Amino acid sequence: MLDRRLLVVTGKGGVGKTSVASALALLAAREGRRVLLVELDPTGALAAAVESPPLQFEPTEVAPGCWGMAMDTEAALGEYLRLYVKIPVLGRLGALARTFDFVAQAAPGVREILTIGKLCFEVREQRFDLVVVDAPASGHIIELLTAPRVVNDLVRVGMVREQTAWMLDIVENPDRTGVVVVTTPEELPVNETLEMVGRWQRETRVAVAGVLANRVLPEPFGQREESVFERLADDRFRDAVGTELGVELAPAVAATRWAVGRRRLAAHHLARLRHGLPGDLAPLLLPDLPTRTGGRRLVTQLRDHLGDELDVVLR
Repeated sequence: MLDRRLLVVTGKGGVGKTSVASALALLAAREGRRVLLVELDPTGALAAAVESPPLQFEPTEVAPGCWGMAMDTEAALGEYLRLYVKIPVLGRLGALARTFDFVAQAAPGVREILTIGKLCFEVREQRFDLVVVDAPASGHIIELLTAPRVVNDLVRVGMVREQTAWMLDIVENPDRTGVVVVTTPEELPVNETLEMVGRWQRETRVAVAGVLANRVLPEPFGQREESVFERLADDRFRDAVGTELGVELAPAVAATRWAVGRRRLAAHHLARLRHGLPGDLAPLLLPDLPTRTGGRRLVTQLRDHLGDELDVVLR
């Protein structure tokens, strides 16, 4: 997964996609790679995950070996005009920006081609060893990564076709680009993940680099311990030890049975995920960590667990 040059992290909303993207970037940086971490939707969630000031279009270092940036299509347009059309752009684009907004609304795909163009440009320039993208949830990401193919099929000659041709050499090369799908062991996220992976294989030429199952619950008890709690929940045990002690133990027994039931349900959805994915795409598992506050602490813990999981796979 980390041997590629461009990783696009997506998944259903609420599965921890931003934290996992940050963890992937920090893991690659820890292994000595120079990493660019990109937020496509400028919500500030990525900056919060790595505990940095608000991200701008110009990359800034957010951790040792890791730079962060927020995508800005107007700034990307200005950079494109300056580099390829040789038009100097000072400050905001003004009237040109308003024209761009009008064209982008009238012609779907304009913003997507600027966005994917900027990502591919960073890969081609080799200022970074790896570009990790915190992408929008699920569906829209297919439109983003297939935009160069759509334009390339429509435009047969000229500069636009030349531009999309080198983008395709990056995006559709499985050794250079891959999509990472984040999910959780729950019914709807697993359903959406299986549907998404199927769509990628049917509708695109972009490789799926991996599936990460986040917030996987640990096995709280073995079968021997479970049998003990089953006996504790039996009315005959309560009669034997007395009503008072039985009442005191009841909440603990109920909580234990709930935890075991929740873990079994999650295991069922993980089994569905494994069975529904292609044989060469076994999901990597990330644990349900005790902290829900997010931030650098959570991301660092995810980074360490992800590193351990990848080491196990390699062995």
